[in-house]
Amino acid sequence: MLSLKLPRQLNINQVPQVFREQGILFGYRHPRSSATDCLLSVFQMTNETLNIWTHFLPAWYFLWKLFALSYSLDIWNDMYAWPFLAYMITCCIYPFTSSCAHTFSTMSTQARHICYFFDYGALSMYSLGSAIAYSAYIFPEEWIKSTFHHYYVPIAVLNTVISTGLSCYSRLGAPYLHYNSDIMERFSEVQQPRLSKTLRMLAFVYPYLFDSIPLFYRLYLCTKESCMESVIPVHYKHCVFAFLTCFIFAAHLPERLAPGRFDYIGHSHQLFHVCGIIGTHFQMEAIFMDMNARQNWLLASSSFPSLCQTVGSIGISIIISLTIIGVFSMALYSMPQSSRKEKLYRH
Repeated sequence: MLSLKLPRQLNINQVPQVFREQGILFGYRHPRSSATDCLLSVFQMTNETLNIWTHFLPAWYFLWKLFALSYSLDIWNDMYAWPFLAYMITCCIYPFTSSCAHTFSTMSTQARHICYFFDYGALSMYSLGSAIAYSAYIFPEEWIKSTFHHYYVPIAVLNTVISTGLSCYSRLGAPYLHYNSDIMERFSEVQQPRLSKTLRMLAFVYPYLFDSIPLFYRLYLCTKESCMESVIPVHYKHCVFAFLTCFIFAAHLPERLAPGRFDYIGHSHQLFHVCGIIGTHFQMEAIFMDMNARQNWLLASSSFPSLCQTVGSIGISIIISLTIIGVFSMALYSMPQSSRKEKLYRH
């Protein structure tokens, strides 16, 4: 009879330091897992299992929403819907990429870094998708066709590139330039975890804050003038979950307070995923509501981006982000073997 042997799990002292998570003591997968072992671990309770499923299932949910909207709207032919289409595509990509990154990140140390490089790149693309949708549907009336509105998406493209580069840098420093430099030897995720975490947070918080400037202004006006727009509470819900996502990521709660108690269920990265997905859901609902409620006014007062402009922004960002990811990935294999072991396998 055919039997299926599940991969063996390890404790925190049995894996290299680069694989360790603060407050997580048990449930680690082998740092040299095969692709088959990684796939099997999806159906085994490890400290990564819910990280995988809390993004894999939402990716299909957002894909279902995309196809449902494509039937209710002329989303492929109506220029007004193209920014929303670009946004929805990025909503599908980032959780799917994240689930793949968490699944295959234990094949090797190099694979772990490369998986998360792609994860960061997908998150950066989601930020750009949000900016494209905000530019089309969210901007306050008095800012339409302003200089800021004109340069808003190009700056968001630049932010996407910076975000991908800075988040990749936060894992390795810049070994492809200075792997023999004393400065670079002192900086990597293992040697400087707080600096690494700070840089990574900055890489994603800054683009979010920039993207949200027009939304924050609308929320400020509604608070000041007591406006009755039905979409405003939904925008507030999105902002609350965005704040919770950032807070949980930074705080490492609750596992930091009770190491070993939340190894499998309830640790911060799972909560971070859940809050992020709920925030994206409310953001999607709010954008869709604004898209419908403001359609007549926006079409009359604003020139909408062409498919080339919308897809072009996404395409340019993808090309540059993939180039950045490629440079950092090649750096992992171009470092001298002794330096690579010291930097990436240090216990």
